[in-house]
Amino acid sequence: MRLSKIYDVIHELSPKGVKFRPLWELTVWDKKFNAVDNEKQSKVVKYTYVLAKKLKELVVINGKVRLLSTGDYVAFTSEKKAGNLISEGEIIAIPWGGKANVKYYKGKFVTADNRIATSKDVAILNNKFLYYVFLDRIDEIQSFYRGAGIQHPSMKRVLDLLIPVPPLEVQNEIVRILDNFTELEAELEAELEAELEARTKQYDYYRNKLLFELDNLYPKNEISSVCNKTSNIKWNEHKNTDKIYIDLSSVDRVTHAIENTETINSDNAPSRAKRIVKEDDVLFATTRPTLKRFCLIPKCFDSQICSTGYCVLRTKVDVMIPKFMYYQLSNARFFDYVESKQKGSAYPAISDSDIRKYKISLPPIDVQQVAVDKLDTFSNCVMSLTAGLPAEINARRKQYEYYRNKLLTF
Repeated sequence: MRLSKIYDVIHELSPKGVKFRPLWELTVWDKKFNAVDNEKQSKVVKYTYVLAKKLKELVVINGKVRLLSTGDYVAFTSEKKAGNLISEGEIIAIPWGGKANVKYYKGKFVTADNRIATSKDVAILNNKFLYYVFLDRIDEIQSFYRGAGIQHPSMKRVLDLLIPVPPLEVQNEIVRILDNFTELEAELEAELEAELEARTKQYDYYRNKLLFELDNLYPKNEISSVCNKTSNIKWNEHKNTDKIYIDLSSVDRVTHAIENTETINSDNAPSRAKRIVKEDDVLFATTRPTLKRFCLIPKCFDSQICSTGYCVLRTKVDVMIPKFMYYQLSNARFFDYVESKQKGSAYPAISDSDIRKYKISLPPIDVQQVAVDKLDTFSNCVMSLTAGLPAEINARRKQYEYYRNKLLTF
């Protein structure tokens, strides 16, 4: 049904226009809220709640019972494992603490601390229609969240929210159209991500093959023999000097880029902020959960500070091209070595000294440059695809949001 046809149906069934009604008249929630008048909550439906930690402990591969987190985490469990924690119904959920998002689910589920609603009468309000209304007004719902630390929603404002209630036939048709849009969007994302994965695997294969061939052709040397010593900062010699701090969460696992840094100085520097980095240094995170994050320091981060959780490798440029070192650390053989040298049960880590003992091939500089050029070309192709993926997905999402807004504007 086209938009114009939907509007015709609305006009036919509601010649005086679509009514807007407060949410409390149409929904039942999971508990009574302190700031909400009792007459607005004559009934509640109680559910069993679990902590986020417990929720993740329940995960079962191929489970059929949805684990309803308060964030974006999606997982399932089994009826056997969840036991008496299971709830069932067709519900809309928003998180009790954190950032506003909205979920719809129909079936058996285990919930974390969400605020849960369901339609009082599905012959008047389709639950899935309510979900789409919430999605369309998520910014308004976010404005209901308050607090200096973890924010919580004002449930009085949530329940007083005025929502459109078109005829059920119209609600059902809007749900059908938006469901189709959602499925198409999901299919597109899956196709684009499959394309990215295929290109990435192709790149990984080519890189590993090239580096393996070099391993067989040239002698190997310990990393320590091709690197210069690095130093720690003496903050008392750098008073009133701002530095960019590369902590253990600053290096992206996928793109190996540096982001989300902060500026520090001698007054507020964390105790781990000690290692001086230079342009073209190779940084490798040695501790979990950041283990295997690594990057090549760009010029804009020259003479900045990184956490002691990184191994800083500064190559002797007359012996090894820094980027060749960087590519050697992206080799599958090196990752196997890291796995074999990890120590510790709670937070496994590889020592700085063990990384420096790893042996890498040392071809002549001109051969290194040829290898770097080849790997750069292939890497740039993958990065170009990676950059295009979010843009394409974002464009489709904006298109979806545009039509959703059109459909839900009465």
